[in-house]
Amino acid sequence: MNVFLKNKNYRKFSIASFLSSAGDILFYLAFMTYASKLQNYSLALSLIAISESIPRLFYIVGGYFADRTKNKYRNIVLAAIIRFMLYSIVGFLLISNLSQWNLVIIIAGINFISDIIGTYSGGLVSPLIVNLVGNDEFAEAEGFTNGLGEIVNVSAQFIGSGLLLFLSYSNLAFINALTFLAAGLLFANVGFKQIFNRETKTQQDESVNDQNFIDTVKSSYQQAKKEHGLLTIIFVMAALNGSLGSMNALVSIVMAANRSTMIISSYSFTLAIIGVVGSCGTALGSMFGPQLTKKLSIFSVTNFSIVIDVCAIVAILAANIYLILPLFFLITVTASTASLKLTQWLVSSVDRTVLASSMGLLNTIVMIAVPVMTTVFSTISGTTNVKYALILLLLVEIVELVIAIRLSMKTKKTEVEISTSVDSK
Repeated sequence: MNVFLKNKNYRKFSIASFLSSAGDILFYLAFMTYASKLQNYSLALSLIAISESIPRLFYIVGGYFADRTKNKYRNIVLAAIIRFMLYSIVGFLLISNLSQWNLVIIIAGINFISDIIGTYSGGLVSPLIVNLVGNDEFAEAEGFTNGLGEIVNVSAQFIGSGLLLFLSYSNLAFINALTFLAAGLLFANVGFKQIFNRETKTQQDESVNDQNFIDTVKSSYQQAKKEHGLLTIIFVMAALNGSLGSMNALVSIVMAANRSTMIISSYSFTLAIIGVVGSCGTALGSMFGPQLTKKLSIFSVTNFSIVIDVCAIVAILAANIYLILPLFFLITVTASTASLKLTQWLVSSVDRTVLASSMGLLNTIVMIAVPVMTTVFSTISGTTNVKYALILLLLVEIVELVIAIRLSMKTKKTEVEISTSVDSK
C-alpha cells in the first residue's frame, strides 16, 4: 500500500490497469447476457468461452514480444488505443442490422484479437513496474495492485449487472472502449515523465531481448534452474492452483447432491458466496500477505496452503459448507501470498531482458494446470462418483505436500552448506 500511495507514477499506472480490467468485465457480462438470449445459447456461450480462454495460453508469446520491445511505453499506449478502436467497432456493430448470430461470431473474433493484444500488453507491464518501483518493492506493489484489482473486478460484476437494467449492449461496449482510451492516456502520461528520466530511459534501452523465441525460453529456463528449488516450486504452485480450480468445480457437484447441508438460502446464492469469499481471500492475501509473511519463506507459506487444501477436501467430502467457506478463504489468502513470493523470487533471479518471457512462462504453466486438472477430476466425477474424484484429489494434495516439505528441507540444507562454506573461507 505504501508504494501505491507514495509513488505517483506507479499509482497512475495501476489505475490505468484497473480501468481496462473493469471495462472488460462490464462488456463480458453484457456479451454473455446477449448470447444467453439466442436460440442456440449453449453454442454461443461456448464460442465466447473459447475466445476468452485460448488467449490465456499465449502469455509466454506475449512476454517474448514484450521483451523484444524497445519502447515499451509507446507500445503499451498503442495497444490500449487499438483495443479502444476494436470495442468502438463492437459498439457500432451492436446498433447495426446484422443478424444476431453474425454479431456473436464477429464480436467473439474481435474479443479474441483484443485479448491476444492484451497478453502482449500484460507482458509489457512487469518490466515497466520494476522500472517504476524497483526489484525490492515489486512484490508489495504487485500484491497491492492484484488485491485492489480483485476488489475492482468483483465490484464491476455487480455494477455491470445493474447497468444492464437501463443501458444497451452497445452502450456498454462504448464504455469498455472508453476505459481503454483512458488507460492509454494514463500510460502515456507516465511514459512521457519516464522518458525525461535519463536513468530509467537507459534501463529501458538495456532491457531489450535480441534472442529468438526458442533461445529466450531456454534462457529463462536456465536462469530459473540456477536458483535451487525455483522450478520445482513453480510446478507445485501450478498444481496448487489447479487443485483449487478442481475443488471449485467439484464443490458445485457436491452441493447439488447434498442440498440440506450445503445450501445457504439457494444454490445460486451459495455459489455467489463461495466466489465472494475466494475473491476477498485473494484480495487480502495479495494486499497484505507479502508484508505479513516477510520472515517466512515461500516454502513455509506453500506448505501451509497445501495443508489447508487437504482440510478443505475433507470438508467437501463431509459436505459441510460452514467448514468449506473459511477454509476456501484461507486457501486463497495463502495461495495468493505464495504466488507473489514466487513472482518476487523470479523477478530477482532472471535478467531484465527475459523478465516478461519468464513471467509469461510462469503464467502459462499456471493457466494450463487449472483447466487440465479441472477437466481430469470433473471427468472422473462424471464417469464414476464425485467422492472418487475428491479422494484422488486428496492423494494428489498429499503428494504435493510431501514434495514441498522435502524441497523445503533440501533448500535449508543447501543454504546452511553455502553459509558454512563462506564462513570457512
